[in-house]
Amino acid sequence: MVGFKATDVPPTATVKFLGAGTAACIADLITFPLDTAKVRLQIQGESQGSVRAAASAQYRGVLGTILTMVRTEGPRSLYNGLVAGLQRQMSFASVRIGLYDSVKQFYTKGSEHAGLGSRLLAGSTTGALAVAVAQPTDVVKVRFQAQARAGGGRGYQSTVDAYRTIAREEGLRGLWKGTSPNVARNAIVNCAELVTYDLIKEALLKANIMTDDLPCHFTSAFGAGFCTTVIASPVDVVKTRYMNSALGQYRSAGHCALTMLQKEGPRAFYKGFMPSFLRLGSWNVVMFVTYEQLKRALTAACASREAPF
Repeated sequence: MVGFKATDVPPTATVKFLGAGTAACIADLITFPLDTAKVRLQIQGESQGSVRAAASAQYRGVLGTILTMVRTEGPRSLYNGLVAGLQRQMSFASVRIGLYDSVKQFYTKGSEHAGLGSRLLAGSTTGALAVAVAQPTDVVKVRFQAQARAGGGRGYQSTVDAYRTIAREEGLRGLWKGTSPNVARNAIVNCAELVTYDLIKEALLKANIMTDDLPCHFTSAFGAGFCTTVIASPVDVVKTRYMNSALGQYRSAGHCALTMLQKEGPRAFYKGFMPSFLRLGSWNVVMFVTYEQLKRALTAACASREAPF
């Protein structure tokens, strides 16, 4: 057995809630440069047609984007928006991942055997609920990651300044910009991510291919990351473009998607796919492995505190 041993006592909802937020923050700290590269690639060419955008592309590929940012803006630019990103994960992942099992049990009325429909419903519910809680942090994170391309027109001095500036210039609605595509994206992401992880892990354990330890968690998380990227990339690109757009640039998320299709073609919806996969794949591996270990460690710590001397 690698890592903490599984305990006989199941983790409580509080342990899952805190463990999910903490694990997501650790995953964000490690993979944040990939997320920043993904955002830069996704917004590249949004004011041009596909031919002009290809000809004048500033960023090419994941490594090229990271190297260009380091050369032109310095290494710290890779972590633009990190504070908002960690705020987002602590509130966002705690809800969408930490409450997943509890919501799944609610839909199955406490049954240990959850069907695919119950899992999908639970994933959609916690994904949408998480957006309702954490949307402003996501808007600020995306703005920070993208702001270098604004040519000095829009800049934020700090995370608090970003919240204040957006609220002052665009109203409170500005902080909730892109909620619709984000709800759609996170319902899809949560279903793909958590349900796929659930199913792969369950299949590996049932077939006795692996035991419930780190290699099993790693394999399940990697598979979940790939499936999630394929399914969620189009919605993710639209969400990023819409949340980063100037006031009045797009009438709605649907208008943003239609404009992308007309100006840049269908391939625009998979812009930044490789950094998305590298980011989601690595993020899923770090997050799920850390989450599983934190659940066991916190459960064991709680059990030892309650055990009589």
